[in-house]
Amino acid sequence: MLPGRPHGGRSLRSIPRHGLSAEAPTEIPRLTDHLFRHEAGKLVSALTGIFGIHRLQMAEDVVQEAMVRALQTWPYHGIPENPAAWLMQTAKRRALDLIRREKFFRENLPEITATLEQWPEEETPPFDDEIKDGRLRLMFACCHPDLPQDAQTALALKTLCGFSPAEIASAFLTTEAAIAKRLTRARQRIAELGIPFEIPEGTELSSRLDGVLRILYLLFNEGYSASSGDSVVRGELCQEAIRLAESLATHPAADHPRMHALLSMMLLNAARLPAREDLRGNILLLKDQDRTRWDRSLIARGLVHLHESAAGRDLTEYHLQAGIAACHSTASDYDDTDWPRILAHYDRWLEISASPVVALNRAVAYGQVHGAAAGIAELEAIRDQGHLDGYYFFHAVLGDFQERLGQLEAAAASFTRALQLTAVKQEQLFLTDRLRACLTRE
Repeated sequence: MLPGRPHGGRSLRSIPRHGLSAEAPTEIPRLTDHLFRHEAGKLVSALTGIFGIHRLQMAEDVVQEAMVRALQTWPYHGIPENPAAWLMQTAKRRALDLIRREKFFRENLPEITATLEQWPEEETPPFDDEIKDGRLRLMFACCHPDLPQDAQTALALKTLCGFSPAEIASAFLTTEAAIAKRLTRARQRIAELGIPFEIPEGTELSSRLDGVLRILYLLFNEGYSASSGDSVVRGELCQEAIRLAESLATHPAADHPRMHALLSMMLLNAARLPAREDLRGNILLLKDQDRTRWDRSLIARGLVHLHESAAGRDLTEYHLQAGIAACHSTASDYDDTDWPRILAHYDRWLEISASPVVALNRAVAYGQVHGAAAGIAELEAIRDQGHLDGYYFFHAVLGDFQERLGQLEAAAASFTRALQLTAVKQEQLFLTDRLRACLTRE
């Protein structure tokens, strides 16, 4: 993900810009956020490849400064015709300014400058293989076993995926200050240990791969069911997770069954994203979704990877989640869903992981197979596990089962409690509608 072709060094001022539209004040922040999600990892991994993993903080700072510069200048000078290239050039020039001031780099300045100048000004580098390898190297560096697991994930989400400390804090159910400290310690640890910027080999790769897959899994889940914000779906995060996973799956070092199982799960679930919300952004339950809007090409790709995941003897959580997603994606309609098979997958999943969230989702499937009353009994049996009583989805599921049984007063209380526990606007609107329906029928 480093060099592009040599370029004539045109000034950024000569890159054409288009005029601002009436929507510019809102469009520019949205555009820069989108670009940062997609370009931050490329820029950081490229700069890290030049300066070394111990200079990770500098690489991140340079990329962040490029984004701030965009927010400051684009409203006045217009959005560049190629915004991604503008960000690359701005980051490159800022990096050169910094290394010229540092005595340590002066001996290598000509070589570093030559490498940076290879980046084109009008387009992103065409060397896709080098870009992919650079991002993979950074992913594996972030997942070094000498870093605590929570630090690995936070660092990768920050450097590769453009997550803010606040977003990471939301995903980890902790404070932004705690995440900031975690990130600082992780960068310091990388510098102290001299962690190499490379894709490991042999047995070391297998242990590091699990950390990388965990990061991709968290990224996809945050996109599929956002923990905060206006929308329950953040499709760009799902797409980013799939893109990184597909890049990883094509690398010989990561061609493992669990890799294909994770990618299968992502593709099969992402195929249903277009139908998860109506035209106004309201959440649609699985039974209410228009299945003609499901992406059949993604389903086909997901089933291919599911087949490839069966090559080994290991049965991972990713395999079981992919199996569940396949049951949903291949059902012709809601009534045709193979709920007993889904429940069996959840039973196996609980044998692997004692996660209370898995137990909660199993209770949903159990209620589908054995009825709403049985589902409520399962929920009550796990209520005290892992603080589920403070999780909005627990009360939303409980309310759904109660409503099916005609227990409208109890269902209204459950939906009210769920409303108090979610920060996602669309979930709040959905639960408000469910609550209103219960109160109207009472």
